Amino acid sequence: MTIILSFIQQSIAQGIAILFGASGEILTEKSGNLNLGIPGIMFMGGISGLMGAFFYEKSVTDAGGTPNGFVGLIVSFLCAFLAAMLGGLIYSFLTISLRANQNVVGLALTTFGTGFGNFFGGSISKLAGGVGQISVKITSEAFRTPIPGLRKILPFGFLPYFAIIVAIVLTYFLTRTRKGLNLRAVGESAATADAAGINVTRYKYLSTVLGAGIAGLGGLYFVMDYSKGTWTNNVFGDRGWLAIALVILSLWNADKAIWGSILFGSLYILYIYIPGLSRAMQEVFRMLPYLVTIIVLVLTSRRNKPENQAPANLGISYFREDR
Repeated sequence: MTIILSFIQQSIAQGIAILFGASGEILTEKSGNLNLGIPGIMFMGGISGLMGAFFYEKSVTDAGGTPNGFVGLIVSFLCAFLAAMLGGLIYSFLTISLRANQNVVGLALTTFGTGFGNFFGGSISKLAGGVGQISVKITSEAFRTPIPGLRKILPFGFLPYFAIIVAIVLTYFLTRTRKGLNLRAVGESAATADAAGINVTRYKYLSTVLGAGIAGLGGLYFVMDYSKGTWTNNVFGDRGWLAIALVILSLWNADKAIWGSILFGSLYILYIYIPGLSRAMQEVFRMLPYLVTIIVLVLTSRRNKPENQAPANLGISYFREDR
């Protein structure tokens, strides 16, 4: 029973970062933009949040004071969210205003974000006197404060609950509000939406920038909550790509991504709970989330239900003067 409970807890813990990334990408893709820079944006969010906490605590300590965990939490949260939004703004400017190829820009942003995280992680590590890692303790404790009375069953901080709330609110926004329906219209046919008086450029910019901000919180969660305020280079592994895969698995529905993230989290760590596996077999097990995504993609393509398909204009840039 203890092993089962541990497996469930770890599955949820692993899946939350993926859920943040998938929720942000769903919001982005509903506008027709395909942002493959999500892995890099998660790196930017993670390292920026940790840098904010680190410099806040250092400045207060150097001044002879005692850092406040809650204040550090707010600083860290805002740094992560704003840095990730900046990544989304760069992507939007290049693809919407300058007409650059979405796939190329997204992949370049992932490379940039990964390098951004590793570079500043190493630089601050030296500043902190460490070797290859940074550790922020006071602020990370604020991130990991669990709900009273549920400590043993749900030993999580506030970000996992926030991720679920974001996914639910996002689902409501996209399916029950006029602006959400307008956004979906932009993703299905930007020219038709434009003809109907919808500001396509504004919707694409806002959804991509806000989607990036949400995805960046996945990096913040992994560093400040899951990793207890510690940064090591390449800390996220392939979780950013799993977030993009989860968008497909959830059929572009943020509420379904909640359960999909737990499934991905369980598949990602399943090999740990199976004794005697060789290194090669461990890597095979870590491929399971991608295999499940491919199977779902094939099945939904064969059924051809419109509500289970990607936005019709996904990855296709729209320029009004080209109409």
